[in-house]
Amino acid sequence: MTRTALVTGGTRGIGAAIARALRDSGHQVIATYQGNDEAAAAFTRDTDIPARKWDVSDFAACQQGVADVVETYGSVDVLVNNAGITRDATLHKMEEADWNAVITTNLNSAFNMTRAVINGMREAGFGRIISIASINGQKGQMGQANYAAAKAGLIGFTKSVAQENARRGVTANVVSPGYISTEMVAAVPENVLEKIVGQIPVNRLGEAEEVGQAVAYLASDGAGFVTGSTLSINGGQWMA
Repeated sequence: MTRTALVTGGTRGIGAAIARALRDSGHQVIATYQGNDEAAAAFTRDTDIPARKWDVSDFAACQQGVADVVETYGSVDVLVNNAGITRDATLHKMEEADWNAVITTNLNSAFNMTRAVINGMREAGFGRIISIASINGQKGQMGQANYAAAKAGLIGFTKSVAQENARRGVTANVVSPGYISTEMVAAVPENVLEKIVGQIPVNRLGEAEEVGQAVAYLASDGAGFVTGSTLSINGGQWMA
């Protein structure tokens, strides 16, 4: 039986690698995106993975988007809450709008999307909810109080969802990447990037595909006894 996986923010970077890994493990994958139509179209051309556009920070849009996916594909069996943004500033300079934008997009979206799929998963007796947090949600980071709070919130959210739904065959887990070789990290000045890599025991950045493989495992039947867990993929930079 082919299961359907929905990956938010799934047309670029880590999200795109997750979508590919799930496709390669046999899932029917749908990726969501919000803004970049050109990148989404290119992603679909390259992967044959359909992309659907809606704002995951909008509760009603998530309800409608999921309903449309279920109408087309029959169910959503795997949800990956990956969509996220950054609006970095130290707290004493942070604007309210930047705090709200990050919390809404990175944390509230996980509620919006999970709420839209959870009843279907419970009724089916199977579901996988996987949220993408960050090393900075585990250890904090200067200039990222909003981002760290949102990512830490995903961990607490996941532990609660895991407890509530385990008896219905629905697992909930977190993948928490460290510094991964993406466009965003590539934009970091070279001297700063060298310092970051110097703090990573394996002495390199992670690859998006490594995150994708971890998600594919957590989405599999073989991960049925794994729930409420946080899988850190950070090269040993933060061990907790």
